[in-house]
Amino acid sequence: MIPPLVLRTLRAYVRYAPGRLGKPQLAGHLSDYLKQHPLTATAHARTGATFPVLTSDVIQRYLWLFGVWEPHLTAWMRSRLAPGDLVIDAGAHTGYFTLLASRLVGPAGRVVAIEPSPAFHQALTANIEANGCGNVRTVHAAVSDAPGRMTFYLERATNLGGTTAVRPHTVEASFEAEAAPLPALLTEDELVAASLIKIDIEGGEAAAVRGLAPVLHRLRHDAELVIEVTPRTLAKQGRTVDDVLSPLREHGFHVYRLPNDYAAASYPAAIHRPAPPVRWQRPVTEMSDLIFSRTDAATLPPRRL
Repeated sequence: MIPPLVLRTLRAYVRYAPGRLGKPQLAGHLSDYLKQHPLTATAHARTGATFPVLTSDVIQRYLWLFGVWEPHLTAWMRSRLAPGDLVIDAGAHTGYFTLLASRLVGPAGRVVAIEPSPAFHQALTANIEANGCGNVRTVHAAVSDAPGRMTFYLERATNLGGTTAVRPHTVEASFEAEAAPLPALLTEDELVAASLIKIDIEGGEAAAVRGLAPVLHRLRHDAELVIEVTPRTLAKQGRTVDDVLSPLREHGFHVYRLPNDYAAASYPAAIHRPAPPVRWQRPVTEMSDLIFSRTDAATLPPRRL
């Protein structure tokens, strides 16, 4: 067992020390250790938010170890959102990106956080309250292409963020939730004012875009979407990545791709030098964070520095 003081010292080296000497290897070892020897603690994110964590879960582990989840996406959101913006976070989980958006848009802005899981929605609400984010409205529902009731599955407790409506081979837990197209879960004002719509719903992205397609023309001209696309999970439903891309391209959106490596060893470099979204015209063959913007460029430029 690693003594707590030594564990926190090693974490401090990975998070704060200049340079990258030995950090990838150490980050990987610490992540493995925290997965096998779960720690219950409070994570202090680089965004300023705090979260109660149990490090057997990958998202909670990375928040404690690195203070960030998906560093490339985190940095991009920092570069895009400004005070007064309105953000839609579909698949908010326990609120990392919700809380990030809440701080970036400020008291004059708003965030709508949508989460179907009863347990995650409860944690989301608690994290919002604990961090004093009074500009967030939560919606306890799933996003799909039609109203109804859906069943969701958790494959393993070490990846709570992988909860999906596409039944995996192994099911550790399940729950049901009411579902509706995204426009039905938003007010008219929220729909037309949104500057960023984030959709991370583990294989449900094609249905979400199909439900959003009839109102894409009503989005503000500079609205952008960030969608996690999972080709293998889409294929299990008889759908393809084009089911996500085509409706958006038809409404003038260009496709950009952000790198997203979930290996702990990749995090020190990603935190130090996050990559910008680059124009993507090749096939999407692996899980990818795609950004859809009407800005036409080789690399999507920041809105704010």
